[in-house]
Amino acid sequence: MNGLYFVLDVNSGAVHVLDGLAYEAMAVFNGVNDKEVQVALGSKYGEGEIVEVLAELHELKDQGLLFAPEVTTPVTFREKPLVKSLCLHVAHDCNLRCGYCFAGTGDFGHDRSLMPKHVAEQAIDFIIANSGARKNCEVDFFGGEPLLNMETVRHAVSYIRKREAETGKVFKLTLTTNAALLNNSIIEYLNSENISVVLSLDGRREVHDAMRPYADGSGSFDEVVAGAKQLVDSRQGQSYYMRGTFTAHNLDFAADVKAMVDLGFKQLSIEPVIAKEEEYALKEEHLPVLFSEYENLAKYYLDQRAIGQGFEFFHFNLDLSNGPCVAKRLSGCGAGHEYFAVTPDGDLYPCHQFVGRDNYLLGNVSEGIKKSKMTEVFRQAHVLNKSECRECWARFYCSGGCHANADLFNATIDKPYLLGCELQKKRLECALMIQACLTLQKGQE
Repeated sequence: MNGLYFVLDVNSGAVHVLDGLAYEAMAVFNGVNDKEVQVALGSKYGEGEIVEVLAELHELKDQGLLFAPEVTTPVTFREKPLVKSLCLHVAHDCNLRCGYCFAGTGDFGHDRSLMPKHVAEQAIDFIIANSGARKNCEVDFFGGEPLLNMETVRHAVSYIRKREAETGKVFKLTLTTNAALLNNSIIEYLNSENISVVLSLDGRREVHDAMRPYADGSGSFDEVVAGAKQLVDSRQGQSYYMRGTFTAHNLDFAADVKAMVDLGFKQLSIEPVIAKEEEYALKEEHLPVLFSEYENLAKYYLDQRAIGQGFEFFHFNLDLSNGPCVAKRLSGCGAGHEYFAVTPDGDLYPCHQFVGRDNYLLGNVSEGIKKSKMTEVFRQAHVLNKSECRECWARFYCSGGCHANADLFNATIDKPYLLGCELQKKRLECALMIQACLTLQKGQE
């Protein structure tokens, strides 16, 4: 990719940038078959060149950076999980009517409702009671549109600060909003409480307005951009992410990322829509175009950095030197055992995308988890226990993919959503290339 040859050692996470000879050698080399490599490449390269490359490959192997041993399941997966984060659905209602909304335009298939203050308090008490000695916890205020229930948001934050002082816990707070309702008062409050914000914008005006209109069908682009800009400017471009969604209607989604960059947003993500039969659903036939778009986006990402106009793209952010711990690599977000979603009534689900799927109702914050066997199913649904994942080179980066998407397409969390897997692998190829290129550039400076 991008004129360079890359090899990933799956188990160690080491990424190698190779010349043509070494890359061809790696198509044959398995760590112990030097003569086979020499025979395969002898008609094209000199014996001395091949011997030198093999010596370098053996050196990498001896360092544990090539053909590293298989990763085994950490002992922590046999222990009782600690609850690390909650997604508080403070509003099962929304001011927009997004065409692809997995939440049924905010009501999650049930009545529209707002979370009462006492339920928010019970949720905070639940995470404190179930986080053990863990000091750092996380809460995301979610919806629907959480700004429709700022009264409960403010009360919950006040309660969190009180409980932090009492317990020594430290909470990282995030609020996810479509940005259309942001105003001076709300922005000042979010900033004063150091609450990170996830904003929603689908890129170009025509793309955004087609899928993210108000209830009366009118477009929301102008209000969203205005509110988002005001918030981002007020915090000097920090502590936010601008998240978009692309569908079959805008397969050229790199143009939407560029549109967001042109608007001045620098912390970006754009995700493939999750849909089955809908006319905007992504299909296998779209993959070649989408792969090309990711490569175009990766090149644009590097070009922008080269001219001092860099931006962050969520799926291209990889730390090749200090990646996540093994447990994180195996189980990802921790849905269903370390992370839960809480509805306005206090019901507990494995994550925000499972809310409304009644067979995944796990309990209530007032009573705790009632389906402990199901939480164990989620805890053991990691990449080393999934047959498709065990053979996939990307397993320690995607952590098996999204459980909710797997359930939607396969009626089980043990079989990944394969179209999503293909897109994830292409994103990772681009991300690995970018990080390797940036490392090479830094070494040359």
